[in-house]
Amino acid sequence: MSLSLISNAYADGGAAAPAQDGGSMLMLTLFLVVAFVFMMWSQQKRSKQQKSMVDSLQKGDEVVTVGGMLGSVEKVGDNYLSIAVAENIVVQIQRSAVQSVLPKGTIKSAN
Repeated sequence: MSLSLISNAYADGGAAAPAQDGGSMLMLTLFLVVAFVFMMWSQQKRSKQQKSMVDSLQKGDEVVTVGGMLGSVEKVGDNYLSIAVAENIVVQIQRSAVQSVLPKGTIKSAN
């Protein structure tokens, strides 16, 4: 007896629901693909900027390493840099360990 109380509109709405879910699933998939492409493009752009910055390092540049050490570039090699971190203290680091180049005079004002 309770089956006769179910309206046709309710039954039609239930039949149309899977079609709406399919459209939602397509939109979700499209969104995820676009988000993935954007993230990859952003990462490649950041990587190119980092490589360009590391390739342009020269003597006298003030840098911050990935570990947070501040120093002034003393010697530039193919894979390594010598940076002065304090008076008479020079350390060697990999070029890829440079996080950013600072404006000239930043280290002296930081002390």
